[in-house]
Amino acid sequence: MSKKNSYLGPLFIIGILFFVMGFVTWVNGTLITFFKKAFSLDNTSSYLVTFAFFISYTVMAIPCSMVLKKTGFKNGMSLALGVMAVGTLIFIPAAEMASYPLFLVGLFTIGIGLTVLQTASNPYATILGPRESAAQRISIMGIANKGAGIISQIVIGKILLAGATSSDPKEELDKVAVPYLILTAILVGLALLIKFSKGLTEVSEEEDDDSSQVVGHAEKSSVLQYPNLVLGVLAIFCYVGVEVLAADTIITYGVSLGFPETEASFFGTYPLVGMLVGYFLGIILIPKYVSQQAYLIFSSVLGMIAAVCAIYSPGFTSIICLAIAGFANSVIWPALWPLALHGLGKFTKIGSALLVMGISGGAIIPVAYGRIADSIQSTQHAYWIMIPLYIFILYFGLVGHKKKSW
Repeated sequence: MSKKNSYLGPLFIIGILFFVMGFVTWVNGTLITFFKKAFSLDNTSSYLVTFAFFISYTVMAIPCSMVLKKTGFKNGMSLALGVMAVGTLIFIPAAEMASYPLFLVGLFTIGIGLTVLQTASNPYATILGPRESAAQRISIMGIANKGAGIISQIVIGKILLAGATSSDPKEELDKVAVPYLILTAILVGLALLIKFSKGLTEVSEEEDDDSSQVVGHAEKSSVLQYPNLVLGVLAIFCYVGVEVLAADTIITYGVSLGFPETEASFFGTYPLVGMLVGYFLGIILIPKYVSQQAYLIFSSVLGMIAAVCAIYSPGFTSIICLAIAGFANSVIWPALWPLALHGLGKFTKIGSALLVMGISGGAIIPVAYGRIADSIQSTQHAYWIMIPLYIFILYFGLVGHKKKSW
């Protein structure tokens, strides 16, 4: 059996996990709009949905890396799915009690499970094959992730936002019970599948250890001595911030522009479709025609242009511009990971954990956006927050990832 065929099976299983991650992550845009109406929240309070969900990555990333050292990648993934199932189950009593804080606890718990899953699955996909095509493999994972997000936006959006709206908040909140019970059962089933799967073998981070090519590697005793990793963490923070802004704010933004909720509920799929197109292009172009670095630079520049156009364009044109930002964001994630992890060797797992901590950009940036929108009374001009984030991503693509010492 060829080396390529030997990792196709495990890669398929990892693809299933990315699908699950996408489903529970990208439904947040629908939940923001749903909770904002059900609990009569302002913009800042409604974006606590993303804060509770993504802040777990910062709180739990290092502990999760320690867990993975004891469990290994495979058992860690199974454990992660179990924790996520606990989080989705919390939604049931939260709906019964009509408690927004308890919903946030559920989202935080789901985020803990996703932290373990992200910390294990991203380096797993990176290590499984040649490093120069890592962005291509992660792009395939991205297709599974965003495809699931589109499905979750349509299915959950249809349940929560479409149809008649009850004047009783409790009756509205009861809509989450059935879908989240089903989701809990699926997560438990997948946890057992991963646990007893023979196709998913354990890999070691040293398998991709090209650290001998890195000048001064032998003298380095801390992961923080790798500038490409540290700057990569900041770039991930910026990237997830703009990605979540494009995908999770677009429904409430559409409502603020005067679109009916039933129509705006589909807007969340637009940036995800843009990401899917970008991932397909990434698979075709990287690394044969375009390097990971070149695509990263192109994406950050296009993202800036799309953000400015979203700020100054009217109505539905502005919505389309956010979808274009989604397209621009698509290959930033898979390009950042291999560039940031390059040459880390034995530090790969802790480096991966630090990169996962950068996902907290999805917690901080949307709340900051909501605060700005409430302060200036403009959900549109609050998108200016995206510009400096894209500038830093551009810096990392041009200069930051090449730094070998401070």
